[in-house]
Amino acid sequence: MSGFPAKDYLYYVNGEFTPSSQAAIGLNDLGLVRGYGVFEVLRTYGPRPFGLRAHLERLQHSAMQIDLALPWPLDEIEATVQATLAHNDPTDVTIRIIVTGGASSNFLIPEDRPSLLVMLAPVKPYAAHFYRDGATLITFDCARFMPTVKSLNYITALMGQRKARAAGAAEALYCDAGGIITECTTSNFFIFKGDQLITPVLDVLPGITRAAALEVAGDLFELVERPIQRDELAETDEAFITSTTKEIMPIVHIDGQRIGGGSPGVRTQRLSDLFHEYVAHGLNPSFHHA
Repeated sequence: MSGFPAKDYLYYVNGEFTPSSQAAIGLNDLGLVRGYGVFEVLRTYGPRPFGLRAHLERLQHSAMQIDLALPWPLDEIEATVQATLAHNDPTDVTIRIIVTGGASSNFLIPEDRPSLLVMLAPVKPYAAHFYRDGATLITFDCARFMPTVKSLNYITALMGQRKARAAGAAEALYCDAGGIITECTTSNFFIFKGDQLITPVLDVLPGITRAAALEVAGDLFELVERPIQRDELAETDEAFITSTTKEIMPIVHIDGQRIGGGSPGVRTQRLSDLFHEYVAHGLNPSFHHA
């Protein structure tokens, strides 16, 4: 990271580049006092952002769903992200883009002064054993708030993450009262039944890594987007989760129940290999929503 501070990245905050240790927003910002805002997280591979445009399109889609106006065209937000990278060492960093309702004199009603923040941090890879041996999930009997919106309201996700950590699991998997599984707190969920690749499509966040996984899987497997029942897990051959930071992570136990043979499956490994080839070739997924 020659020429740049090791940890104190320059953040973009409402028109200015500020060292992360000094960056701040007003205490009357609706993102802080009401959780009114949306965000995206993506990463660079080397210096190159992966799926930047798709993430920005999802940011816009999230904002529309909560009536949060984006006063900047996506091209301008994209240029701001690129400028933030140019002010830093962009090698293998996560990029967090946040838009809030901005300052409010009564702490409630937006006043057309939204905040835009771009924050960088080093990518922190997950331990190799999660991919070599497979990871564990627990189910979490809770519904995600506005699941198709990547909002700042992460109360249920935080609760699920705490339960997962207490159980020694990598993630918590949302499951409703009818036994329908949707997604994890910060990941999309997939299962294999033979060569049929199944993933929920309704009431889930349309993941960008999810889209890439479906794209590379299209010529190899039968793709099925439908609800998954909890009791199907006993008949599942393989399972995995996807996210920006986890990429494609194999799952071998859910609630103590072994998935397939109890080790990462060959289909999941094939997809993981293809995903890394996809990234290496500089390809980018598109944003799709149900």
